Amino acid sequence: MTKFVTFHDLKGKSVFITGGGSGIGASLTDGFMEQGANVAFVQRSDSFKFVEEMELKHGRAPLFIKCDITNVVALQLAMKQAETAHGPITVVVNNAANDARHSISDLTPEKWDQGMNVNLRPHFFTAQAATEGMKAAGGGSIINFSSISYMMGNAGYPGYVTSKAAITGLTRGLAREIGPDSIRVNALVPGWVLTERQMNLFASEESLATHLEKQCLKEHLKSRDIVDATLFLASETSRMITGQALVVDGGVVVTG
Repeated sequence: MTKFVTFHDLKGKSVFITGGGSGIGASLTDGFMEQGANVAFVQRSDSFKFVEEMELKHGRAPLFIKCDITNVVALQLAMKQAETAHGPITVVVNNAANDARHSISDLTPEKWDQGMNVNLRPHFFTAQAATEGMKAAGGGSIINFSSISYMMGNAGYPGYVTSKAAITGLTRGLAREIGPDSIRVNALVPGWVLTERQMNLFASEESLATHLEKQCLKEHLKSRDIVDATLFLASETSRMITGQALVVDGGVVVTG
């Protein structure tokens, strides 16, 4: 995945990733495995073919646990299974999300809750489940994926935008709560990463050109750009960085 940097301290780390079998999540699994980490990931869809690809590439397989992250009990059990396999989880990456477009008139209370149950609620409960193990291990890193969509004030998916804004607030609150236990909590805030899903569902020649015009760097984002930033936040290289929102978007928004 990356040949730019090696984070030696990630070798042997127990890493847990939500949505780690497709899109950016699959690239994250690949990137952490390349660093020598022991990766467990949850995914609602079948990911056995991806697991085989990773085993062929790295000589060992990630632990795939089929799980719907809206089911908190199942998510907690998956984390226990990961701990049994790899030891206490010291890196959590809350990557899974659903950015399906919707209008104000579309949203019922049930659909609102469903969106939050995917895009926000798991970020808290994975942190809750990992805290004791991280504390016993001497510390850890939790990385919550947000999005520049709320910083841009994007239209077309108000529930999603709300959840992504809330993630940065949750991140700052958690950083304060569990920082005394040497647990760092940061938000990773990607711009528009051109995954296969994005290209198939939302990208057009016009929308790509319009978004690129907003970037300072005139190159569309790739999964690798997000993976490298995540590895940095997971590593002790960033040991005194917590409660922050790291934007990786080619220079669309600012945070200062």
